[in-house]
Amino acid sequence: MSNVVDLPVITTLPLDPKRVLAGAADVDFDRVIIIGRLQDGSEYFASSEPDGGTILWDMERVRHALMKIADDA
Repeated sequence: MSNVVDLPVITTLPLDPKRVLAGAADVDFDRVIIIGRLQDGSEYFASSEPDGGTILWDMERVRHALMKIADDA
């Protein structure tokens, strides 16, 4: 897919998870959390941060940002 241009926009269309992860590969993260659902319906979780409280705080901040996007739409 070398001829596909990724635009910095929010989409309502589903994206291939591998494409999303590849797009994040060169971002200079301080820490990262990966949450996903596998093909069999089970959950997947991985984090570079060992502290559960910090992970939960990051998740709540992202949740808050997502809710603001919905409110502004």
